[in-house]
Amino acid sequence: SVRQSHLIGITGPPGAGKSSLTAALISVWRDRELRVGVLAVDPSSPISGGALLGDRLRMKTSAGDDGVFVRSLACRGEFGGLSAEVWTMSLVMLAAFDIVLVETVGVGQREIDVAGMCDTTCYVAQPGSGDSIQFLKAGILEVPHVLVVNKEDMGAVARRTLSELGAALGREHSEGDWQVPVLSASATRGTGIEALADALQAHQQKLLQGHNLQSRRQCYQSKWLLKRLLEEFGTHGLAQ
Repeated sequence: SVRQSHLIGITGPPGAGKSSLTAALISVWRDRELRVGVLAVDPSSPISGGALLGDRLRMKTSAGDDGVFVRSLACRGEFGGLSAEVWTMSLVMLAAFDIVLVETVGVGQREIDVAGMCDTTCYVAQPGSGDSIQFLKAGILEVPHVLVVNKEDMGAVARRTLSELGAALGREHSEGDWQVPVLSASATRGTGIEALADALQAHQQKLLQGHNLQSRRQCYQSKWLLKRLLEEFGTHGLAQ
């Protein structure tokens, strides 16, 4: 059923390894016999307006596996890092797949949109990508339900980023009594991926137990409708 399907958002700065982490997660989910759909939101070309489709090239999913579907989308300059069609497309995909993953262009505060839309949001941090204070300043640490430092094979620099983020993060998520886990993983070595998949599933279980999943999706649905109406008719039209 649609209710049991899980809509997950993965965001983070360019170069953090979101695509390789997604590919590693897909293989774990396929081992668990879950069907996976991916919407990869690419930066748009300012000239042609088309997507680079780089995510599809990097994910290297098995072409013969009909339990995985990857679709690249151009973000078309939409602020929030999400293309306008993502919400409607993800609703369609939730009917066909156990897990629908939205991977977004993470630049500055554009992560906020994906967090409102998805059941569970995962932020992929890059080792040595600057002080955790920068994350706090951008308001990014209030967004994810799961935080993962990729490239733990980088050693000391990855451990330092992990401890910095762990210290900076108020573990209680702004949405309630969920304790945000700060995990470490390496997509290239395939370590920490099972734990990440378990953490994402644990958050879904929490939503299901609290009967919050449907209300969360309905809330985003109404926000999406208002946003589209505002774009079409402006504030005066919306007031009317």
